[in-house]
Amino acid sequence: MGDYKDLIVFQKAYRLAMDIFEESKNFPPGERYSLTDQIRRSSRSVCSNLAEAYRKRRYKAHFLSKLSDSETENTETEVGLDFSKDCKYLTSEKHADFIFRNAEVGKIIWSMINNPDKFI
Repeated sequence: MGDYKDLIVFQKAYRLAMDIFEESKNFPPGERYSLTDQIRRSSRSVCSNLAEAYRKRRYKAHFLSKLSDSETENTETEVGLDFSKDCKYLTSEKHADFIFRNAEVGKIIWSMINNPDKFI
């Protein structure tokens, strides 16, 4: 069935996390240990949990649990993006792009949760 890195959802989530990382380099130094750190962690955690889910896919309950964790981190990333826009660290255009891509990742994760047998 290939590797987790072959999953479109992993690739999209990884690209988004890297773009968030690049953009967050411009956040104020005062946010370094709060919003900057949190949004980087949550966006990266989406990828980590997807990788863990895929490696544990022979165990349906564990697979679904890690996908649920990934979806939760994806939602946390969305909240961080909203704070970033409202604090004026992200432009409305960049925010809209990131939110669209984040939602796309979330939809794919939900599809995997609702159709786990395709991956097990």
